[in-house]
Amino acid sequence: MKVLVRNLDRATTEKELSELFQTFGSVQSCDLIIDKVSGESKGFGFIEMPKVGEAKSAMKALNNSTLGSNKIRVKKAEGKVD
Repeated sequence: MKVLVRNLDRATTEKELSELFQTFGSVQSCDLIIDKVSGESKGFGFIEMPKVGEAKSAMKALNNSTLGSNKIRVKKAEGKVD
C-alpha cells in the first residue's frame, strides 16, 4: 500500500521517515519529493508498505503526529488522474 505523508519539516530525511514507518512493519520504499530548482524537500513524500494491515496501523498512529517541528498528515495515496 502506498501512503502519502504531507506537511513534512523541510529538514526531514528519507532515512528518518523510513525509520518512523518501520516501527509498524516493513517498508518497501521511501521517496521524498525534491524541488528540482532548489534541491530542497517540497514537504511531502511517499512510503510504500507491502502489508496493508501494517500500512493502515501506521496511518492511524502517525496521522497528526509530530515529526521534527511539524505536525504531519498521513493518508492512503490516491492514483494519479490523467
